[in-house]
Amino acid sequence: MPQGQPAVVPDDGMTTRQRRNRPLLAVHTGPGKGKSTAAFGLALRAWNQGWPIGVFQFVKSAKWKVGEENALRVLGASGEGGTVAWHKMGEGWSWVQRDGQDSNEDKAREGWEQVKRDLAAETYRLYVLDEFAYPLHWGWIDTAEVVETLRARPGNQHVVVTGRNAPRELIDAADLVTEMTKVKHPMDAGQKGQRGIEW
Repeated sequence: MPQGQPAVVPDDGMTTRQRRNRPLLAVHTGPGKGKSTAAFGLALRAWNQGWPIGVFQFVKSAKWKVGEENALRVLGASGEGGTVAWHKMGEGWSWVQRDGQDSNEDKAREGWEQVKRDLAAETYRLYVLDEFAYPLHWGWIDTAEVVETLRARPGNQHVVVTGRNAPRELIDAADLVTEMTKVKHPMDAGQKGQRGIEW
């Protein structure tokens, strides 16, 4: 088991175990490649721990077959680790301009409404909100509402948001932010690594 030590241990009355096992909000942003790939790597760790996983793709077309989807669906159905549910919204509208933008906005909003329902029901232990930073950046979904909802989520639910141009409010609310370099890390706030996140 990794033995990393946080640089600071807050005097907040929490035990090491309590601090280690608190749910995280992670953001993978920036112009570089690998934001979704890193989130799906995190999903593999969560699958190995037996966690139920919900993947919500907000930009990639429902017609695209990405390798991570097939791999995680097979793993989720294997009975060996956690279950995997995969939800697709949108028609590739981050880089393909076509008629029906209102429809794309509606699909993004519908996707967010489903995420809110699942968070309230504690449906998953890990949520991958893939390319979710785009509809926030474009103003299709209210960032303040997203931040408030994610801060108030019940139970032990981890959330990772990917996409370029993540809004500052989301980055500030996050526990872990990656922009191809370290921006924030839970150890900076006194939290040690935990199962399903670091290993």
